[in-house]
Amino acid sequence: QVQLVESGGGLVESGGSLRLSCAASVSIFRFNAMAWYRQAPGKQRELVATITNGVTTDYADSVKGRFTISLDDAQNTLYLQMNSLKPEDTAVYYCNADEPRLAVVTYWGQGTQVTVSS
Repeated sequence: QVQLVESGGGLVESGGSLRLSCAASVSIFRFNAMAWYRQAPGKQRELVATITNGVTTDYADSVKGRFTISLDDAQNTLYLQMNSLKPEDTAVYYCNADEPRLAVVTYWGQGTQVTVSS
């Protein structure tokens, strides 16, 4: 059974930094893509950053230049380094992974709260 467990969220002041981690219970080589999403209160879940085939990264315009997505395949862990945080970054952050099988199977973590105070 695949599990994704996020950690690293918390309360930080505007301009501060946090690093989120997402530990997978299986080898991340099983996944062709991993991503971070976030959901703020009253808003839809939105895509923040993706990493495809362990190499190609992409970011939402709102976080470009501030957030960095990366993988540690030895630790089976996905990271999101978040710098220059803004109050509008406040949300629950979710880890996501796609496994290519007969059809793509998508896994989600339970989420970690990030709160940025102004």
